[in-house]
Amino acid sequence: MLSLKEIQAPVAEHIGIFEGKFRDSMKSTVPLLDKIMHYIIKRKGKQMRPLFVFLSASLNGEIKEVTYRAAALIELLHTATLVHDDVVDDSNLRRGYFSINALWKNKISVLVGDYLLSRGLLLSLENDDFNLLKIVSNAVREMSEGELLQIEKARRLDIKEEIYFEIIRKKTASLIASCCACGSASTGADAATIEKMRLFGEYTGIAFQIKDDLFDYEAGNATGKPSAIDIRDQKMTLPLIYLLNHSGFQEKRWIVNTVKNHNTDPARVMMLIDKVKASGGIEYARQKMLENRQKAIDLLQSLPQSVYRDSLEQLVIFTTERNK
Repeated sequence: MLSLKEIQAPVAEHIGIFEGKFRDSMKSTVPLLDKIMHYIIKRKGKQMRPLFVFLSASLNGEIKEVTYRAAALIELLHTATLVHDDVVDDSNLRRGYFSINALWKNKISVLVGDYLLSRGLLLSLENDDFNLLKIVSNAVREMSEGELLQIEKARRLDIKEEIYFEIIRKKTASLIASCCACGSASTGADAATIEKMRLFGEYTGIAFQIKDDLFDYEAGNATGKPSAIDIRDQKMTLPLIYLLNHSGFQEKRWIVNTVKNHNTDPARVMMLIDKVKASGGIEYARQKMLENRQKAIDLLQSLPQSVYRDSLEQLVIFTTERNK
């Protein structure tokens, strides 16, 4: 498996240029806002979303000024949703840094999220990028619907497998799909190609989220024990859904009771994790992850061979083989 730096290599120059343009798109004449924007930029992650945009664009045409705006639009709207999510979840940390609401409280955080949203909308409207705005706005709508669907189902913990896939398609995959669609759209690609790239991103996003689910059951901290964060948060992930679907009535009651009422009891949570492993839930989730990864790679294979296609294929593999 290639490293992320190696995967980025064909578009590394464009990502470097983008970072400067993105900083400019976030500037404000209000000192407090400018300070917060600087803090957000300083704690940026792996630049995975811009990478999907630039590789998708390069695969289907030439990177133009509108491609940089596409990447900035996605980053602005996505960052806005993260700021608001931290308020909703009362979360004090984001990628190992203090969240905006931890440092500046909820009222300012909500306003910062609104500001980022408006910057993304204006960036598109001022340049008549209506096709990009439509793609990304649909993704934001789906992300909101996915979150609400998950909250609704979490109350009863009655998520069926098809509902689980609908939730992660909306919550996670829709954003990666919009990156790939926007990247190809920015080059003037035809509707069929844009849809193919959108679907490629969707399959990739589904595989990415299943991989995230699996981290809950893998030893990854100093104690060598699984994190079980999703269980503590009462999130029904695919391995757990598989266990429920293959359990009798009494066993199901015990599982639901553990997730709802005993999710902070280490001994009981470990028992639940052991049951998931014994049921074959981990292997089943891995199989579904690999199925979606292969669907994404198969779509890529129908496009012309290039270093950009190779990097996208390696990026799909990276998302499912990563350690965190």
